[in-house]
Amino acid sequence: MLLLDQLTKLAVCRMMDLHEGIAIVNGWFDFLYVRNIGAAWSILSGHGIFLLCIGLTVATAIIAFFRHIAEGCAERYYALCLMLGGIFGNCIDRMFRGYVIDFISLHYHDIYYYPVFNVADMGICIGALILAVSGLCRKTVKPDKN
Repeated sequence: MLLLDQLTKLAVCRMMDLHEGIAIVNGWFDFLYVRNIGAAWSILSGHGIFLLCIGLTVATAIIAFFRHIAEGCAERYYALCLMLGGIFGNCIDRMFRGYVIDFISLHYHDIYYYPVFNVADMGICIGALILAVSGLCRKTVKPDKN
């Protein structure tokens, strides 16, 4: 996930100008190169150091409690790895660029636009969804205390 995220961001930076859009599916899906100095929906714009600290703290917690969170379920290991790849992808941007590169734009013609996002964001969201579904569908495994 981390490698795919960084490669796609590098490609966007080299092949597109800032704020340039390329229609992929007209009226629904575009590549739109933007720089996000905040979190999702540009929340906390201008607080990059704080957002970086949050990302690194969450990543550290995931790593520290990895086996406990996964509880031996394979899909949870994959989910946590997707989330870590996404967190580290956005943290790399914040550390070395001062902003996160976003480029995936989903919208309904000119009526509704979902906030522009990137591959790292997809990893975080898909990982969280897998973790949530796994938590709802599987019984919690409690180890024997003997």
